[in-house]
Amino acid sequence: MSGNAGTEEATTGGGYAGPGAVWIVGAAGQLGTALTRRAPRGIGVHGLTSADIDVTDAASVRAALAGLSAGDVVINASAYTAVDKAEEEPERAAAVNTDGPAHLAAVAEAAGAWLIHVSTDYVFDGPAAGSAGNGVAPRVTPYEPADSDSVTTSPTVYGATKLAGERAAVAAAPSTAVVRTAWVYTGGPDSPDFVGTMRRLEAARDTITVVDDQTGSPTYAVDLADGLWELARRGPRTGSTGAGEILHATNAGALTWWEVAQAVFAEVGADPDRVRPCTTDEFPRPAPRPAYSVLSPASWVAAGLTPLRDWRQALHAAVSESSVSESSESSVPESPASDTPESESEVTENTSVIDDTLVSGDAQ
Repeated sequence: MSGNAGTEEATTGGGYAGPGAVWIVGAAGQLGTALTRRAPRGIGVHGLTSADIDVTDAASVRAALAGLSAGDVVINASAYTAVDKAEEEPERAAAVNTDGPAHLAAVAEAAGAWLIHVSTDYVFDGPAAGSAGNGVAPRVTPYEPADSDSVTTSPTVYGATKLAGERAAVAAAPSTAVVRTAWVYTGGPDSPDFVGTMRRLEAARDTITVVDDQTGSPTYAVDLADGLWELARRGPRTGSTGAGEILHATNAGALTWWEVAQAVFAEVGADPDRVRPCTTDEFPRPAPRPAYSVLSPASWVAAGLTPLRDWRQALHAAVSESSVSESSESSVPESPASDTPESESEVTENTSVIDDTLVSGDAQ
């Protein structure tokens, strides 16, 4: 698998007329929910939740995707993302993050369909934040897809199983497009993600403390969903090796969790100085956190896709749109309940130190 595949100009033979049906695996999660809601008109969408498909079971995957046809697209937005718990449950994490993509890819390949597999910044092996980095200076340049070619394993079980899942999917279906993302959030006042948690804590506490030595790119689930739909409509593209693309898609910009929290406070009209910085060592967790995991957008742009907007614009939209939605919902009849988005991040609210564990998401 070539990390430079995203820069190749070759395309699949015969052109691409646009997707047939699109199957969203992990439809109840944060990203899956956004994908379903942002689906373009005229495209048939099949949303599959954990009640419909068990990605760890090949037979379940075959049965759930029995209607898959040539030209259809499968978007895998499912994953095991409890980063700390994965250290205790490596077999379960591997079953979901490694075996799952392989099963989906095999069925897609057999049907002549195309798999888009969502992955994470945790696949890289850069130094961890805090003393876990063993004094190694953090990286300061964004990761390119090719940087993963030499990685043998990630420092975390979560990252290692996601990296293995990327490779297993491409091995089973060479045209697979792998899309890595990071720090995904929805941002509503009731959202279990980092942004939503900051909104609740702002209303509940005088001050909070957030880690300031982990740098990445917060990514609005709606923007990522729109990007994936653009990719699905553009169609598969293979490089000179015959392998599909590895692409990076996040909102533009790089900042720390502390800076994200300060920005959230500012967006809701609160004093950002109420957010205090701390180090990762002051808030130890079972799994190490990357000190720096910014992803370069170069592969996404080279693939002819629209860059995701700046993180601050996205955060403003997330907060304002969710506030408007909340106000609107109070004045209209209640609609039938849809799948509740699962948490893409494990955020601790019962301590003064807040840390988001990940990002790519429970249904990334």
